[in-house]
Amino acid sequence: MASGSSICQARASVMVYDDTSKKWVPIKPGQQGFSRINIYHNTATNTFRVVGVKLQDQQVVINYSIVKGLKYNQATPTFHQWRDARQVYGLNFASKEEATTFSNAMLFALNIMNSQDGGK
Repeated sequence: MASGSSICQARASVMVYDDTSKKWVPIKPGQQGFSRINIYHNTATNTFRVVGVKLQDQQVVINYSIVKGLKYNQATPTFHQWRDARQVYGLNFASKEEATTFSNAMLFALNIMNSQDGGK
């Protein structure tokens, strides 16, 4: 499914911010509950993806390409978020330890992305 090797795994529910209702909602309607979230590193292209698979039915809920300059915000010890031009994504982690594991991998990925192109 995902190319490359996983650099971390954590359990979290994947949310998006709904501007209309000003609330966090599940990324797929009716898809409550935890997903297994991995960050995959494709060493050939030196790119990273966040891939989330539902624990219940193995459905892919998120397959997100980490881009250079992405702003990752650890809002609380167990709730982290990031945004792109279209959406704000949130991860509600099962535990502080899993949140830390994920954020370390995300910051590692961003560090590599941001240092590409000769650090411009």
